[in-house]
Amino acid sequence: MSNARLDVLISEEELRAKVAEMAAEIDRDYAGQQVLLIAVLKGSVHFLSDLGRALTLDSEIDFLQTSSYHGGKSSSGVVQIRKDLDINIEGLHVIIVEDIVDTGVTLSHLRELLSTRKPKSLKVVALLSKTGTRTVYPPVEYIGFEIPNEFVVGYGLDYAERYRNLPYIAILREE
Repeated sequence: MSNARLDVLISEEELRAKVAEMAAEIDRDYAGQQVLLIAVLKGSVHFLSDLGRALTLDSEIDFLQTSSYHGGKSSSGVVQIRKDLDINIEGLHVIIVEDIVDTGVTLSHLRELLSTRKPKSLKVVALLSKTGTRTVYPPVEYIGFEIPNEFVVGYGLDYAERYRNLPYIAILREE
């Protein structure tokens, strides 16, 4: 996308405040317990890093990589697991860390897959949730921001692997 414009949707300061607020809520919900944060690569890495540092409870991290966009701007509807977990999650409190929930298909697939591995609990923290785009409705226990149905980049989110490094979230517009 050579002629692109970025319109800031969520500032760096707003992200920082929301992540701190979400971490405090998770700390309250899991007080005195250990949790495993599972980052869905690659988009959630920045969110996971900031959330993990903001948590005060004992936590571990692991990574899972999925693909449903295959380089485009809309989901193909087919979810592929490209990297599976290294940690056995049986009996653990597991929190899936998602950058964005769009159609809900990927998240629904992940919840189904991970629940078969018998975690003690399974919840989802999503930084962003698009309004009006769900085709399936998996539970999302912690949501940072509801955003319009726009293609967004920054803070880990990308278009063809670009823009992940932006410290804010922006709408990517073609000009």
